[in-house]
Amino acid sequence: MRTRAGEIDLIAFNGTTLVFVEVKTRRAGVRGQGVRPEQEPLTWLRPRQRARLRRLAVAWLSKERHIRPSAHTIRFDAVGVILDEKDRLVRLDHLEGAW
Repeated sequence: MRTRAGEIDLIAFNGTTLVFVEVKTRRAGVRGQGVRPEQEPLTWLRPRQRARLRRLAVAWLSKERHIRPSAHTIRFDAVGVILDEKDRLVRLDHLEGAW
């Protein structure tokens, strides 16, 4: 979902839990050098981004234009994606209940 206030990268529902997901993508170093600690995608999640995702989730849940699933639980997850220089997946980290 994209608005002027920002976008929600992914919204998922498994029948009981509604999940709002922030996805961070980084590129690995060239020629197999790997990812330096400061390049780890999930380390780039800041409190401001977390607050933004919560605000966007409230806005999404408040909209009357779409049908919302009846969830027992709402969760906020984070996904870190690392790609190589040819955009191939090197690593994917999924942190359930990131905040």
